[in-house]
Amino acid sequence: MQNMVPNLRMTEAAARRINKVVADEKNPALMVRLEVLGGGCSGYQYKFNFDAAFNVDEDILVERDGARLVVDKTSLELLQGSEVDYGESLMEAGFRINNPNASSSCGCGSSFAV
Repeated sequence: MQNMVPNLRMTEAAARRINKVVADEKNPALMVRLEVLGGGCSGYQYKFNFDAAFNVDEDILVERDGARLVVDKTSLELLQGSEVDYGESLMEAGFRINNPNASSSCGCGSSFAV
């Protein structure tokens, strides 16, 4: 698992959160997988899951501070130049994708259009 993608970045806050949620699962083989799926209110939607599988032919690994984020190559096409971040406020907490390819997004930030 040595594939690094400089055109998809993860912030320090996102790396900390990924490390925490993986540690909470008590399975060091787990990684967080980010996928882009058709659907949502804007056409595409982001989906985060745990995954222990890594397919060297289909997946890209982004690492920072020990955190491992896996993205399939099809999803990566829609995520080129993006930054994965994590934030908390009094009203909400969650991952955010700062995607320069999105021409619009829904109010919750979980779906987008290109």
